Amino acid sequence: MIKRKMMLAAIALTGTAVAASTAAAQVKLPPNVTMTAYDTGTSGFNITVAIGKMLKDKYGTDARVLPAGNDVARLQPLRLNRAAISAMGAGVYFAQEGVFEFATKEWGPQAVQITLSSVDCNGLSLAVAGDAGAKTLAELKGKRIGFVVGSPALNQNALAMLAFAGLTAKDVKIVEFASNNAMWKGANNNDVDAMFGSTISGPAKELQTSPRGIVWPPLAHSDKAGWDRVRKVGPFFTEHNATCGAGIAKDKPIEMGTYPYPIYTVYGTQPENDVYMLTKALIEGYDGFKDGAPGASGLAVKGQTKNWAVPVHKGAVKALKEAGAWSDDQEKHNNALFKRQEILAAAWANFSKGTPSADAAKFTEEWMAARKAALTKAGLIDTF
Repeated sequence: MIKRKMMLAAIALTGTAVAASTAAAQVKLPPNVTMTAYDTGTSGFNITVAIGKMLKDKYGTDARVLPAGNDVARLQPLRLNRAAISAMGAGVYFAQEGVFEFATKEWGPQAVQITLSSVDCNGLSLAVAGDAGAKTLAELKGKRIGFVVGSPALNQNALAMLAFAGLTAKDVKIVEFASNNAMWKGANNNDVDAMFGSTISGPAKELQTSPRGIVWPPLAHSDKAGWDRVRKVGPFFTEHNATCGAGIAKDKPIEMGTYPYPIYTVYGTQPENDVYMLTKALIEGYDGFKDGAPGASGLAVKGQTKNWAVPVHKGAVKALKEAGAWSDDQEKHNNALFKRQEILAAAWANFSKGTPSADAAKFTEEWMAARKAALTKAGLIDTF
């Protein structure tokens, strides 16, 4: 009898061990994963490295992070199936729409889709020099606003913030700089009054400690008309309470906007199960990377931005549903975005079948006109 009980206990223990083994083996990843991110030292790169360490520690997968200086360089390895996922910013929206650097013969609208993205304590908005005499966005009328040559994302973001107050580029004085760092140095040298950036960026902290100081004009979340204007220029912006950064106290949050960064991006053509497994690994491995780099904690599954401007890949949707972080409302919104991508792809195919100009600038102009016509016909908004 005792022997029989011992045998039953052993069988039970074996069953438990098998069950535990099965649970641990639910996520199946390839032995190697390549990811792309912004240049070394950026928050997106650092977060991706932290994720890579988690993949190695928890799943035994070796992760390689390829640094790239712009959106095109980050997407190209993904497009060529040489990378599994990319840490993108707002450029993922521009890629979907086929605008700016993607409004070229080599690119066009891309079927990019997302998995998880990060929103942390920082905000993204127009930083204003404290001595410029503008504590609201409306008071920026006639002021000097920084633009960066060759950086349409930064410039579009600045215009989106001005739109909150009903202002356009015609209402301000645009001052162009060769780079983002040069623009912020221009603020310290009193060459510009306001520029777009993150509240936690190094240059913002430098401006705060300079003789000019720093102010972040609020974008009141109660101002629905203002936010409607913002999203007509930058539909990827969401309301957010900034609680950290230059001149911001945790106990005195500022109502402003933000968008997720990094946004872990894949292509719609990638197998559903592959994306499901990778997203599931990010969800289950969260504790292994959340403290690995500033901003990584914003990837928590329950804190994901809902109903954003780019659709979530079906594989990622499956993982989010399992985690209880998906709703019928999101499903409806996501399906509408899939439809938008289909319309843009059809417009590009029809445009390419014609005789577009060989001149790069003329080509872009013709494509943007064809793109606008296709979206208008479908009753969809064109923000460009």
